[in-house]
Amino acid sequence: MELDYRTIGSRIARRRKNLGLTQAKVAERCEISDQYLSNIERAVSIPSTEVVMRLALALNTTPDAFLVGTARREEGLWQDVAEGLRPLNTRQLRLVEQFIRWVSEQEL
Repeated sequence: MELDYRTIGSRIARRRKNLGLTQAKVAERCEISDQYLSNIERAVSIPSTEVVMRLALALNTTPDAFLVGTARREEGLWQDVAEGLRPLNTRQLRLVEQFIRWVSEQEL
């Protein structure tokens, strides 16, 4: 599955605006710079899995709302996963990202 980062950025921006939040406020909640968020929304930068999870948490939705356009409502589960990613180092996050890709390819 090929990800369309322009569409993902547009979904993030739309959700942020619908909630009446500024880029600065969302960036602060995600612990990223507002310039980086602007770049994500304009598809200039490609967000990591962790950043997508942080954005979903900050915007009270699920990552799939940005990635595929639909939101799941297993609220506690995805938020727990997002919080679990926060303390991981770069090497661990890359491993998690690979695992997520592998799981998404499985027919479970």
